[in-house]
Amino acid sequence: MKAVIRNQDTMRKRAEEALSTSGIWYRRLFETTKDGILILDAETGMIVDVNPFLVEMLGFSHEQFMGKRIWELGFFKDIVKNKANFLELQQKEYIRYEDLPLETADGGRIDVEFISNTYRVGHQKVIQCNIRDITERKQALKKTMADLERSNKDLEQFAYVASHDLQEPLRMVASYTQLLAKRYQDKLDADANEFIGYAVDGANRMQKMINDLLLYSRVGTRGKLFETVDCTAILSQALTNLEMAIEETGAVITHDPLPTMTGDESQLVQLFQNLIDNAIKFRGKETPHIHISCKSIEEWEVQNGELKSEIRNPKSKIEEGWIFSVRDNGIGIDPQDREQIFTIFQRLHGRDYSGTGIGLSICKRVVERYGGKIWVESEPAKGSTFYFAIPKRGGKKI
Repeated sequence: MKAVIRNQDTMRKRAEEALSTSGIWYRRLFETTKDGILILDAETGMIVDVNPFLVEMLGFSHEQFMGKRIWELGFFKDIVKNKANFLELQQKEYIRYEDLPLETADGGRIDVEFISNTYRVGHQKVIQCNIRDITERKQALKKTMADLERSNKDLEQFAYVASHDLQEPLRMVASYTQLLAKRYQDKLDADANEFIGYAVDGANRMQKMINDLLLYSRVGTRGKLFETVDCTAILSQALTNLEMAIEETGAVITHDPLPTMTGDESQLVQLFQNLIDNAIKFRGKETPHIHISCKSIEEWEVQNGELKSEIRNPKSKIEEGWIFSVRDNGIGIDPQDREQIFTIFQRLHGRDYSGTGIGLSICKRVVERYGGKIWVESEPAKGSTFYFAIPKRGGKKI
């Protein structure tokens, strides 16, 4: 029995030593961390401790914190405005604000990330507030975004100037190779005829690529101001532009009621035209059947469940908007190529099908100009459905 008691005493002593050691380590972390830390009494909102880094960060003295309730400190007004507002910190075990402004003692402002955790220390319930200065990070990000935007504009301008300036010499090459083919088709040997044919074909393909590159570069630089547009009329114009391809293939194209919305009419025509042309081009043995439909995000989620995370992500978050779809019965796409097809000049089928591989890249740029997202669902030999989601901007179905 005595041995059991001694063993219990030893275990209790070790536990007390472990708690004491953990307390020392926590205190060291509290004193030396490069995050500001504020400890509050969870019941009263009273500040019971503040670490040196927060004092240094904000420029107020330790005494100006201690014994105050958090809502009594004016520089925390964007976090806890009043006693009633403090209830949110009391009731939630974890809160995170990614970007909040805080006033400093010298009248300046810094941007901070604020995280609160509620837990118990002995019989006391406390709230630990971690406050991280993200001012420099935001400024660096802002500079990076500005540099990236400038770089993108420079690249767009370069693409436009380069492709525009290439038009004239290429036109000359194309004209003279076509003249050679016309005048000497039957006057030279078979090899010469073949070489001339290659030259004519190459010049024509290069000319098509340059024209498409101009279209691609103009999405960002030559876009018009957004105005109210009727998507039914937009689709009608796209089909008129594709009239020859539709007649040649006997393509059957249907559509559901489409909305009115705010947008760039010419670019929306290009968007529909490229997607329908793509469906006609990559047809199977059957007559192409293409159907265009549109649902609000709310309708979509009722019928299909919540949108995939890649559609509603921080970069292209669309809370209210339209989801258009263009469905075909064509040859389909291998799932591993679903992202690749939107890359500029990417072609999955070589020269088996005409085109430069830039049409879907233009679609992607147009949709992203709206802050939207484009994607495809498809399987080989089972057709494809291209979707694009764009903000509603007050549109309505007609």
